[in-house]
Amino acid sequence: MVREIDFIEGDWTALFWAMGSVKSLTLSREGKDIMRVQQINRISGRVLIALALVALLTVISGYFGPHQSDEEAAAHIFQLSIVALLPMGLLFFATADWKAPLRSTRILAIPAGVLVLAFSALYYLEHYR
Repeated sequence: MVREIDFIEGDWTALFWAMGSVKSLTLSREGKDIMRVQQINRISGRVLIALALVALLTVISGYFGPHQSDEEAAAHIFQLSIVALLPMGLLFFATADWKAPLRSTRILAIPAGVLVLAFSALYYLEHYR
């Protein structure tokens, strides 16, 4: 796989190659590689939850300060946490066990619910406060 890197052209091709490489680890016959993929999946799920909570907490912090017309550090932290959700979500999906999709869905329900709360609170903060 390392030798193939030199022949990859384009960002999307590189992304699909990386996801295929992770997928090939899940199909490995050795239990060690499968355990590593499951560990990566658990960690990426926890990081998804943490990033969603960071986004919610930064929005909540806006309720306790004076209204500012300029973006402050909390707005940048919120934006960075939302952007970081994309690669972490891709990693989570690439390492998910699709033989048991309900488990993955339950794990994703937590950050999804927290993000709905964060964006709802942000909408209220921007439009009504």
